[in-house]
Amino acid sequence: MTSWPMILGSFLARALTIQPTASLRVPRSISSTSLKMESRMSVPTEQIPPGMKAVHVGAPFLSQTFEELSALGCERAFVLANNSSRKFIEGDGKLVDALKEKGMLAAPLCTSVGMGGGEAGLLKAADEAYDADTDAVVTVGGGAVQDAGKLIRLWLSTKGDNEAKATVQGIQAASNQDPMPTLVPQICLPNSFAMAEATHVAGLTTTANTKSGAAHPSIMPTVIIYDPALSEGLPDWVRFGTALRGVEHAVGAVTHPKADEDIRGRALAGLSIIKENLNKLISDPDCPTAMCNCYVGGFMAIRALNTGCYPALGHLVQNQYSARFNVHQGSCSGILCARIMDHHHEKSHELQKRISEAMGSGETPAPQLVRDLVAKLPLVSTEHEQVGVTDDMLKEFAKWAFDGSAARYNNLSPKEFGSPEDIYAMMTKPLADL
Repeated sequence: MTSWPMILGSFLARALTIQPTASLRVPRSISSTSLKMESRMSVPTEQIPPGMKAVHVGAPFLSQTFEELSALGCERAFVLANNSSRKFIEGDGKLVDALKEKGMLAAPLCTSVGMGGGEAGLLKAADEAYDADTDAVVTVGGGAVQDAGKLIRLWLSTKGDNEAKATVQGIQAASNQDPMPTLVPQICLPNSFAMAEATHVAGLTTTANTKSGAAHPSIMPTVIIYDPALSEGLPDWVRFGTALRGVEHAVGAVTHPKADEDIRGRALAGLSIIKENLNKLISDPDCPTAMCNCYVGGFMAIRALNTGCYPALGHLVQNQYSARFNVHQGSCSGILCARIMDHHHEKSHELQKRISEAMGSGETPAPQLVRDLVAKLPLVSTEHEQVGVTDDMLKEFAKWAFDGSAARYNNLSPKEFGSPEDIYAMMTKPLADL
């Protein structure tokens, strides 16, 4: 049987872009594994999921977008972006104006989707795309925008059968079509490392502040173009918070009850890449090579998680926390990732030792390594009070979560939750005691 250090080394090797300056060393012991990542890495082709045609890391987004639209035969693109990305795509010669000049802009730029993918903004965008008779969706920005693009494509698939305004229920019904009609292509231009664009799951936040959404293999985006130019000037809490989500995805995949050795190897390889390049970004937040490599590591981690073991415990708990308290998911991970790992450490310690080794310190408990990494990330929250969540709110959350989700939590956790108090204790354990 192939050992997991050899599997990890193999994944790392395939991720390294072959360039004259590239250097890779994969020793026998993972505790001393060292990957020189001065060179830009790429997503291994075997990790590109079904339904996705290409992932371009480090490509100039403007020319690559037009190349992909041409290859797909698309002539009327609907562009959805978050407000922070407008400066990169609006103006003379930029994406929106260039599409308009070529007669390829289906509708004015839409920026109605905010953090968390709020229901009202999503439905507004869906109606605009529907009315514009678009044949492609181009999404520019973070995870909420990328997920919204998937949901919009579902709604567009009902065209001709439906003249009503978009609703969450209508979009979810569209995800149950059998057979599923061919969806319009989606070209994703992410500006962060949230990785929503790498999955066939799409989330939204309802007006009742609960997480909802849809999932279907057909909503996998068609092409991803990650250009670090789109990440220039990102606020630290977005840059480092979304990169931390990659750590979350990796540890969730490694410790998931349904994970196999292939999944764990992919996740650990991604984690190793993320950790090294996150440290580089702390010193140089706009380093394009470190940003590209962080993206590659994050892609590997989320694809591991989504290969038969989505969601992980941390993913589920933090999605609920984010929706209930309106907290960015990067800070959810900063507050909860290490605490959740500590909760089940006694049951998953052998797997967590692999996490420690992939993070470069096999003798240190993994929850401590994650805690200490988070402490170095600028503006990523580590305590509930930093995001306005009080002790009473946590007690109420623990009861609500146990009453409604205990079975799901216990299916995903190596260690069971027997009461709301167990959830509360997990969420409130002092970081110093991990």
